[in-house]
Amino acid sequence: MRTLGFNRLIERLYPPTCLLCGAPGEGGRDLCAGCRSELPWNLNACARCALPFDVAVPAGTLCGACQKKPPAFDRCVTAFRYEQAVPALVVGAKFRGQLNAARLLGECLAVRIHEATGAAGGGRPDVLIPVPLHRRRLRQRGYNQAFEIARSLGRALNLPVDAGCCARLMATPPQAGLDERARRRNIRGAFAVTASLAGVSVAVVDDVVTTGSTVNELSRILAAAGAARVEVWAVARTP
Repeated sequence: MRTLGFNRLIERLYPPTCLLCGAPGEGGRDLCAGCRSELPWNLNACARCALPFDVAVPAGTLCGACQKKPPAFDRCVTAFRYEQAVPALVVGAKFRGQLNAARLLGECLAVRIHEATGAAGGGRPDVLIPVPLHRRRLRQRGYNQAFEIARSLGRALNLPVDAGCCARLMATPPQAGLDERARRRNIRGAFAVTASLAGVSVAVVDDVVTTGSTVNELSRILAAAGAARVEVWAVARTP
């Protein structure tokens, strides 16, 4: 385990540097105060699925879709709207091997979770579950960005990460470019739970929630496996 002195030495040798503008980072993160203030934090959103609202609404407001058909998860919390500088950070973490971007995104998500759950962290889940990649795609990419984000998030919030309790059974085509109905069909039956979750409260961790098809399907099977509560914690939500 790293000591405080070792961590300070690393920060002196490799000081945090903003990934967006190159200025010195703030608070030990690779993000400066100016860029942090300009990020599109998703604070005005549906209380269930985190869909951003265009106008200010009271806390607890649900979008029309969640009122008609609630998703399989109990709540979704996201740090950002998927716009401005956020897509570049997500793409870097997902496709370009920029694990420092994944670490930063996890730290930013931790800030948002801290705000959403309070300083005491009451009601936080027992474990974080990153959305799994199929083994073929994991071999191609070399890492799972959702796992890297979850590791950073878990360190910040002192929560364990379990990447082995569920698996992706099918190497489904990418969801990008598909409409909502096609996304649901594409992901149906793609996951399986491989460990008992009876009575366990979990948070599914992902990079971006678009239509919610992927996290909804994974949440469905986690709930069917006995999970007491399923939340979705993601870096960003598309408008």
